[in-house]
Amino acid sequence: QVQLVESGGGSVQAGGSLRLSCAASGYRPSTYYMGWFRQAPGKDREGVAAIYTGDGSTYYANSVKGRFTISQDNAKMLYLEMNTLKPEDTGMYFCAAGWGSRPFFLLSYEYPYWGQGTQVTVSS
Repeated sequence: QVQLVESGGGSVQAGGSLRLSCAASGYRPSTYYMGWFRQAPGKDREGVAAIYTGDGSTYYANSVKGRFTISQDNAKMLYLEMNTLKPEDTGMYFCAAGWGSRPFFLLSYEYPYWGQGTQVTVSS
């Protein structure tokens, strides 16, 4: 079973940048997928970005394309580089992982393993 711990959240002004990190430990097969999700108060959890280790492909929500970048530097660390932040990017950000057949990458039900989240607040 995999354990996920997020860090790097904080408060920034609109137009600023943050880099979120997710430390992963425990068992994973050689091919798996990981994603970043966010949830604002009173709203559903939404997929922001995902990466598939099978072929290195990445996936983004339309709302963050061109501003956010998901990456891994080894099997233990996942990142989300967030630039040109907007107030609507505010929320709790979660790291998630899963494996098996190729999923719908930005849908939360595809991910059985979750971190506790890190808060991002963007002020106007």
